[in-house]
This record gives sequence, structure tokens and C-alpha cells, in this order.
Amino acid sequence: AALPAGTQAPPPTPHVFSDPAEIGALRRNLLAWYDRCKRDLPWRTLAATEPDADRRAYAVWVSEIMLQQTQVATVIDYYNRWMQKWPTLQALAKASLEEVNELWAGLGYYSRGKRLQEAAKKVVSELAGRMPRTAEDLQKLLPGVGRYTAGAIASISYGQATGVVDGNVIRVLCRLRCIGADSSSPAVIDQLWDMANALVDRSRPGDFNQALMELGATVCVPKAPLCRECPVKQHCRAWRRKLFGKPTPVPDVEDCGVGGCPLCPPAMEPWDSSLGVTNFPRKAAKKQPRVARTATCVLERRGCHGAPEYLIVQRPSSGLLAGLWEFPSLPLDQDLQEEKQREALADHLRAWTGWPVVAGGLRFVGEVVHIFSHIHQTYVVYSLPLDGDVTLDPALTPSRWVTEEEFHASAVSTAMKKV
Repeated sequence: AALPAGTQAPPPTPHVFSDPAEIGALRRNLLAWYDRCKRDLPWRTLAATEPDADRRAYAVWVSEIMLQQTQVATVIDYYNRWMQKWPTLQALAKASLEEVNELWAGLGYYSRGKRLQEAAKKVVSELAGRMPRTAEDLQKLLPGVGRYTAGAIASISYGQATGVVDGNVIRVLCRLRCIGADSSSPAVIDQLWDMANALVDRSRPGDFNQALMELGATVCVPKAPLCRECPVKQHCRAWRRKLFGKPTPVPDVEDCGVGGCPLCPPAMEPWDSSLGVTNFPRKAAKKQPRVARTATCVLERRGCHGAPEYLIVQRPSSGLLAGLWEFPSLPLDQDLQEEKQREALADHLRAWTGWPVVAGGLRFVGEVVHIFSHIHQTYVVYSLPLDGDVTLDPALTPSRWVTEEEFHASAVSTAMKKV
């Protein structure tokens, strides 16, 4: 029968879980594996042992924000330090942004820490210190909490039977159901959320979601998945397809029986048997990072105890590395010759400090390359020793002189530590 206008056709059955018996078996197999093999992580211990729901939710929330864009191994130390310093929402709400940035330094994407603290303040001042109790309210009421983080907090802390979709879950589900369309497209993402919500175990939603993510992180990995160790391989269409591969190249439409299926790989890129399971997921081509050059000057003076001190200035409160401290820096045009770079930096320092800085006084030290997710950044580093005391106009830009030790304890980016 024709569908009413404006409704989407339901996805073809090979791409969904429609058999209740299979869903039950998948849940049991995955949870049994998780109970046996899960990694011992500090936030899991807290979520399992903390009786207070607000503290539990806060502990999970901090871990989820730190884990965005960052490896588990890196996060553990940061997480332990954070929870020791601010064990509750109330403690975090009282902290300064400077303290948050100092602790966050090295984790990258600094706006994450800033938004976490803003949201904690909001919970304390507007919600009487009580965390919202459903995924829907968490997402609606807390700045910086999106659909994924809300689902993770609600399922792990409150036992709400709601699914989650992150990079690991996308990979696992696309393989389980041979979803070969671009996995970042809104239609595929919606489909994966529906699937995650249908699959999540009703009695242990938090453990189920963590198990699905753990599977993606440790077994169903991007490049060389350990299919033999996978607890749900018998539910995986990509694995079965690899085992019982077709001798003749058959067009993909015949797999799911629907021509022009929105979830199959595009006809131009059919199944490649040499890739096996790693045919899935398909991603859109990555944008090349943009290339940028910046001149950076390390101004140095003798401090009152004879130890050298360095001038650092604070970046603007929005944009890349917002509010962090750095050595005075100036973005450069791509193809400036070395002499011109030096002159541009000297002009910038003269205008900014009022000191008679000459280009010849700047000593070229070397170049530092730092890769941000979307920028390939080169810092061209100069040093300039100064005699006598110099003060800056605080109205222009916040600045301070620091020893090497104070520099490392400040909220400075990894790139500046390399400099």
C-alpha cells in the first residue's frame, strides 16, 4: 500500500533488529561478556558504589565530558584529580574558570571544561542543586549536554532505559546490521538512535550501554577487529557475510532486497571482500585541516631572585583555546619570508607594549608544529631578552610574568608547553 505523504518508509528488515528472541540473546551475550571483561575505571566504580543519585550523576557527567575526543588512558589521571578537587557539583560551582582551565590543560577542547562548570553553576543556582532526572531534561536544561551525554547520565546514573550512540556504538551497530551509508548523515544517525533505544536492556540499561561502547573500544575496533573474541558475532551480519562471502560479485541491492536502499553502501562502492567486517561503517571523506602559521615571542627577564621569568598573556574568552595563557603571538600570512615575519612580530610587540622592539633583537629559536583537530598549526618561535622591569597596561590584555615552574602550573595549552 502507498504510504501517506511525508512518512518515511520503514527501513528494510536486514538493517534492523526485528526478532525479539534475537534481541534477548544479544542482550544476554553482551552483558555476560561485559561482566567478565569490563575495564576497571574510576567513574564506573563511583557510579556503582555512590548511593546519592546527584553525586552519581555528577561523577558520570564529568567522565563523559572528559572522554569526548580523548582516550580513556589519558582521562583517568585527570578524572581522579578533578574528583578529588571538586567531589560535588556544589564544589565545582564555586571554582573559578582559571582553576578549571589549569586542571583541564592538556585535555584539549577547553570549552568542554568551561561549559561543565557553567552547567554546574546553573544546577546549584537554578535547580536547587538537584540534577535533572531524565535524558530529556538533562539535554534541555544543561548547557553543553547533548543527546549522547544525556542518555549516558540517565541510563548509568538513574537506570533510565534509554540508548546511547557515540563513535563506538555507531561502528558496532553498522557492522551488526551491514549499514553502509555515510554514518555521519542525519538519516543514518536517526536510524542508529532508534536501534540503540530498541536494543537497550530494560533491567540494566547503564551496563548495557557501557557494554556496547566497551565492545567498540576493545573488540570491534576500527582497523583490525577481534571478531573471534566478539560475544555477539552470531548476530553480526558483516561477520556472517565475511564467513559465507559470495563467490561472485553480486550488486548490494540484492543483499537487503530493496533497490536504492538508503542504508546499503552506495552502488559505486560495493562490498570489498578483502576488507571484510571493516567495510562498515562508511564515513564521508574527511576535510583536510587548514594550515596556519603563528609567530610567537618568548620575552624573558631576570626575576627578583635571579631566576628567569617569562611574559604570558591571556587569550580572548571565546574561540580556540579560549581564556588560556600563551606567549605573545601573532597569526602570520602563509607565505611571509623570514625577515618579514620578524618585522611583523617586532611591529606587533612595539604597538602592544610601547617598548622600542627592533626586528634585529628577536632571536629565531625554531618551529613547533601542533595539530589541532581541524588546524595544522606551526608556531615560529623567537626569544627576546629584556633588561629592567617592564609593566604592561592591564586594560589592553591580561598579562603576567611567570617563572618556568609557574608557567607549567598555569592554564597553558600543550602547544605552548612545546614552545
